[in-house]
Amino acid sequence: MPPALQALLAQLAGWGLAFALGQGGLLPAGVGALVAVQALAATGSAVLLGSARWWRWIHLGFTPLLAGMLLLRIAPGWYLAAFVVLALVYWSSFRTQVPLFLSNPRTAARVAALLPRDRAPRLLDLGSGTGSLLRPLAGLRPDCRCEGIEAAPLPYLLSRLLARRQANVSVARGDFWKIPWSGYDLVYAFLSPVPMSAVWDKARAEMRPGALLVSNSFPVDGVAPDAVLDVDDRRRTRLYCYLPGGPAPAPKPLAKNGIAGR
Repeated sequence: MPPALQALLAQLAGWGLAFALGQGGLLPAGVGALVAVQALAATGSAVLLGSARWWRWIHLGFTPLLAGMLLLRIAPGWYLAAFVVLALVYWSSFRTQVPLFLSNPRTAARVAALLPRDRAPRLLDLGSGTGSLLRPLAGLRPDCRCEGIEAAPLPYLLSRLLARRQANVSVARGDFWKIPWSGYDLVYAFLSPVPMSAVWDKARAEMRPGALLVSNSFPVDGVAPDAVLDVDDRRRTRLYCYLPGGPAPAPKPLAKNGIAGR
């Protein structure tokens, strides 16, 4: 079931139960009890429907926040402004179930240590957000070409603005499913559990031997990582590292005359 339809059904279920209890005289007088029951029922419905965990927090706070704003008599224009800002930030999150996650500098340092040292590497950040991984990593590895792709307009524009003085950072707006991943030494993903199986399929089809797929916090279901790295940060980040194309081929031994043996 599409996430947006799950959210609508959960809210309707919450209102249905709250209305039924109110009509039956089973709730105390006042709006507060009605709002509380609706929020709890909508959240419970979202759990039963299998919604992602972050949707449950939205259901829990949606109606109480709406009631609070109505009591404050906020002008309608502010609602429109808030909607526009949220749409520009989260864009298609309701469809992809990938919210905006920001990587921290310690994670960037851990990822930088995974890049090859014997050549100038290329890195791709899937859904690069505001460039929170790309900017510190580009400073740590000036020889690395740090590329990101982001669909949401506002994070994309902010990432371009913040990285304007870093020549080795490049950010494009678009869909990371529609670009090839074959030319990168490392592909970084900080998405959600939902798309990871599809990410793995695309990585296996396109990434070359020896290239790393690194997923922040969300492992690929049913696939054992080649390594799991802990980041010493406040949220105890874990990096799941995979070699979708297999290990890099071993270099051929050289004969004494400098010509590779047969």
